Amino acid sequence: MAMVNKNLKFLRAQMGMTQKQLAEKLGLKQAAIGAYEEERSTPPLASLLDITKIFNVNLDDLVKQDLSRPNKERKSISTGKGRDVLAITVDGNNKENVELVTQKASAGYLSGYQDVEFVRDLPKISMPVLPKNKTYRAFEIQGDSMIPILPGSIIFGEYAEHVSAIKNGKLYILMTKQDGIVFKRVFNFADDEAKLLLVSDNRQYEPYAVDAHDVLEIWYAKAFFSNQFPDPQSSASVSTDHLAHTVLKLQNEIQRLKKR
Repeated sequence: MAMVNKNLKFLRAQMGMTQKQLAEKLGLKQAAIGAYEEERSTPPLASLLDITKIFNVNLDDLVKQDLSRPNKERKSISTGKGRDVLAITVDGNNKENVELVTQKASAGYLSGYQDVEFVRDLPKISMPVLPKNKTYRAFEIQGDSMIPILPGSIIFGEYAEHVSAIKNGKLYILMTKQDGIVFKRVFNFADDEAKLLLVSDNRQYEPYAVDAHDVLEIWYAKAFFSNQFPDPQSSASVSTDHLAHTVLKLQNEIQRLKKR
């Protein structure tokens, strides 16, 4: 059972938890966690099940797999400054939930996005038409920068592990250190991977760049729900010509900055 002990220490450190904090979550004394991690004893089954819930791992993996080794199935995003573990929850059938980040919860999401308990407390939402075997999250958007998608609409995003997965001009929800949650068209130019260019569909908003290292999560927008119908007469939304012009403008700006 030494693998369990090793995995417990790894998972605790990965989540930035102290032995005392983990002990409190498990209803144990700190000395018990120390004994587990030092391989002087092993957790009973009841504690193992609690550990799988806290760290959102499969019991079989906890017991048999070395979770400290790179694994293609571990959900993480790498932007050049290490790895962040994606917190997810599952239902009674071990199927991943789709958590809804409301406008009210968006401020707390920046600090709680890696906390399984925070994510577990988010409301759950369903979109049956989404492809299976993917990780999704839903975000209630604010503001009018992406009309005709209106404020209050719910965007369903599919998790993207790395900035290299970004398809230029597609819609993404980004969670950034500086701006929190943003919903934009994103461009990742091959000659400047350190920067992502964000473009609004509403022409009244200027495009801007963000440092890829400041992006904590990337969600590829796959569907949306709104209880309002867009105004077909709206002229503020983006056109193909406008988008092409914006991209050219941004590329020129990048070249100008490089020459400094």
